[in-house]
Amino acid sequence: MLTNPTLDQMRTLGLAGMAAAWRELAEQPASNDLGRDEWLGLMLDREVAARADKRIRNKLASAKLRFAEACIEDIDFAAPRGLDRRNTLSLAQGVWLKANENLIITGQTGTGKSWLSCAFARQAARQDHSVLYTRVPRLFEELALARLDGSFPRLFAKITRVQLLILDDFGTHTLSDQQRFHLFEIVEERYRRKSTLITAQVPVAGWHDLIADNTVADAVLDRLVHNAHRIELAGDSMRKQRASPLLTPAENGETYNP
Repeated sequence: MLTNPTLDQMRTLGLAGMAAAWRELAEQPASNDLGRDEWLGLMLDREVAARADKRIRNKLASAKLRFAEACIEDIDFAAPRGLDRRNTLSLAQGVWLKANENLIITGQTGTGKSWLSCAFARQAARQDHSVLYTRVPRLFEELALARLDGSFPRLFAKITRVQLLILDDFGTHTLSDQQRFHLFEIVEERYRRKSTLITAQVPVAGWHDLIADNTVADAVLDRLVHNAHRIELAGDSMRKQRASPLLTPAENGETYNP
């Protein structure tokens, strides 16, 4: 029987998975029939699984996803929005991430672009990729502030070195000179080195006008779009389709006159 001091040593060494496996085995009478190699194998399997789970949790915590529970398994393919099951599940395999390619998801508001991007992010974390989620308007604000307080190099490095960068809500407004510069620098630094996932209500054909500078737009789109997979969502807002009834419905239709 393993003594408590030995279990404490396992925890001290960071072998919590092995310690948990030993305790469970020791409580099972059938485990007495197992050999030492089998015990060790089961303990190591538990430790590997525990470390993998912890690694994924840490990656997801760092990603700061808007929809933390979104996952590929929960995608609603039945909703009428033109989402192709075969293409989506193929992208979920992550080959495009290993090839440092991009993914662009477009569609009207409420079609599930942000949720779907977070589902791909979780899948990327499962495949041991680092992930960072940000809304584009908020990102530009943070970059502008970082230039003022001297933290720009650190923030820029964080954005460019992450293996999957999610830029949600791109194209909500025409870009300023500084925002165009920031976008180009991010895209240029990540081109063929890392993958970027962009969601936008505006179709790709309209991005040139949003960037609002022909030279910069050509440079950005050449690096961002031409090596990108695309998912184009259609249909009405899923929020409207799934809207809950009013919490406090009116009891009658009479007009209130104070």
